[in-house]
Amino acid sequence: QVQLVESGGGLVQAGGSLRLSCAASGRTFSNYHMGWFRQAPGKEREFVATINWSGGLKYYVDSVKGRFTIFRDNAKNTVYLQMNSLKPEDTAVYYCNVLDRWPNRPSDYWGQGTQVTVSS
Repeated sequence: QVQLVESGGGLVQAGGSLRLSCAASGRTFSNYHMGWFRQAPGKEREFVATINWSGGLKYYVDSVKGRFTIFRDNAKNTVYLQMNSLKPEDTAVYYCNVLDRWPNRPSDYWGQGTQVTVSS
């Protein structure tokens, strides 16, 4: 079993920034690839960014490239998503995930999610 707890969401104006955190427990965090996904109202959950076990490989959906950065601290069992230049279309519930397969296939291990709302 693995437990994932996201934090850092909130309400921000367009052009602003947020940093999301996901604290993991229950497994050897550094063994696993991790990812961030999001789900907007009325839409399917989509992949946002993933990072391999060491942090040396990162993979982003095209819509966030150049604006979002995923990184991890294996000593703290935490993965982060730095979000800059936010747009209203980034509004969604953001979830972290222990990947089932690289580069972006999710497992069944999800956190509770954190709401990000970007106002225009």
